[in-house]
Amino acid sequence: MSDLVETTSWLVGIPSVTGDEAAIAAAVAERLAVTHSPEEIVKVGKSVVVGRRSGRPMILLVGHLDTVPSQGAPPPFMKGDRLYGLGACDMKGGLAVMLHLLEHPAVIDGPYDVVGVFYDAEEGPSADNGLEPVLDQLDWLSTAELAIVLEPSDSEIQLGCNGVVNAAVEFHGKSSHSARPWWGENAVTKAGEWLAGLHRRQPVPVHIDGLEYREVMSVTMASGGIARNIIPDRFTLNLNYRFSPLRTVDEAIRELMTVCGDADAVSVTDSAPAGPVGKDHPLVGRLHGVSGAAFAAKQGWTDVARLGVRGVLGVNFGPGETSQAHQADESLRIADLAESYEALVELLT
Repeated sequence: MSDLVETTSWLVGIPSVTGDEAAIAAAVAERLAVTHSPEEIVKVGKSVVVGRRSGRPMILLVGHLDTVPSQGAPPPFMKGDRLYGLGACDMKGGLAVMLHLLEHPAVIDGPYDVVGVFYDAEEGPSADNGLEPVLDQLDWLSTAELAIVLEPSDSEIQLGCNGVVNAAVEFHGKSSHSARPWWGENAVTKAGEWLAGLHRRQPVPVHIDGLEYREVMSVTMASGGIARNIIPDRFTLNLNYRFSPLRTVDEAIRELMTVCGDADAVSVTDSAPAGPVGKDHPLVGRLHGVSGAAFAAKQGWTDVARLGVRGVLGVNFGPGETSQAHQADESLRIADLAESYEALVELLT
């Protein structure tokens, strides 16, 4: 346990805000050079892949190296049963577990080819995510039997994930002097009825293999207006749609377009698929058995979806509470480290 805490604290002490992952990638590669040959350590940009395909069934351990920007977080410190510091929960605790698993002799010599994928830029824009070029360059990773993404998972095995579509929704009007609004049409208030309906819209539960995913639509940004004395002729909102693993991206876009039928223009700005659930996969069942962790639906988006596009089933299983991610006083419950580590040792050996 103390070694896991020490490793997590060491990782937290290496700044790695998105875009600044070079130092932590080098530190991970240097550390694992003790147990792995140079041929087994491959760098792709600021990402590091450790391990190789030898013919045994392959399991990927997947974790991002970067953190969100600091909100004034101090250096790592212990208080009670928790470790505090930027990235402690999301997800340097998971990285520490990955390192210790890749260094474990019984894992190295066990029944699986265990490969660690430490990638950059997860917390930034999806288009810049470092896992994509890793999977492009090392296509043999896509032959894995299972990928375990060690994001914080609340002591649960979180299956699949919702997909996401963002769209710019526009309402058009006609500008005029605000003293004579009847000469124009206010684009902001024109959107009022549509916004009120969206405000009343409830999450839509979707049940898959006994798990409940919730489809939700939310306005997350809005802009409009030219000056305080001009009736606005354009109002643009960002609509964020989280859809269940039962829908494809195209199906989700059609649903979004239906909901936006009263708008004057709608354009999709980005999208990402949902992640496959895979509750019946034998290795997922084995992880469930050795960990005793409950199955749960993953409401947010994670890179299990990116892996799923490549034909690799992924699950979210790592130390930490999802509520701690991105917090100014982010912390990790120490007991979670041992819990996830011991379960994964049992699985991999």
